[in-house]
Amino acid sequence: MCSMREDETAFTRKVAAKAALKLEAKRLGEPQVWAGLGMFGMVGWSVALPTVVGALLGAWLDRHHPEGHSWTLTLLVAGLVIGCGTAWHWVSTQKSAAAASPRGDDE
Repeated sequence: MCSMREDETAFTRKVAAKAALKLEAKRLGEPQVWAGLGMFGMVGWSVALPTVVGALLGAWLDRHHPEGHSWTLTLLVAGLVIGCGTAWHWVSTQKSAAAASPRGDDE
């Protein structure tokens, strides 16, 4: 059974830890709007660039090596899948980094 003194000590440590986190967050400052726009742009470019490159490469292959299927459509979809996979990986990495940051208030 815990005494009142031990409960107060545990509570004091918890409050001190929260205060330290808040002071650190205040020192670092709030995330800027530009950081959100940067993430939005990164996700957009990571999807758009492979999709466009795949479509352009497919169009070139359709002109120079015609087959029974459309290289343009095939490589456009392949570029889209690669781009979405890249964006998902980047966002999950950023999310993991944010979760590991000591700035979170979980209680």
